[in-house]
Amino acid sequence: MDTVFIRDLEIECIVGIWGWERKMQQTVSIDLDMATDLSKAAETEDIQYCVDYKSVSQSVTALVQEGRFKLVETLADRVAAHIITDFNVPWVRVRVSKPGAVKHSREVGVIVERGSRD
Repeated sequence: MDTVFIRDLEIECIVGIWGWERKMQQTVSIDLDMATDLSKAAETEDIQYCVDYKSVSQSVTALVQEGRFKLVETLADRVAAHIITDFNVPWVRVRVSKPGAVKHSREVGVIVERGSRD
């Protein structure tokens, strides 16, 4: 199984449990790893056999911006489900981080994996 990835997709969104977090957008950074078979795409050089990372990026950005999530765990889970369903991949790893959320830390966040690489 091959992997298509997107790194450091920065999205402004409402995410957090505190009152002030519900009123202002914060930046989250998302990394995605998506399992797929790239052999037919490589053989034919036809994008229809690829996971279109531009479409994934646009779709995930829209989902996150509209979501108004309380927890990054929920955000990551919804992104994973969306990618598996809408982009027909069997496995995805989603890493969501909130830069600057904890003093003296560059970033904090979660990583979820959904589906199977088999």
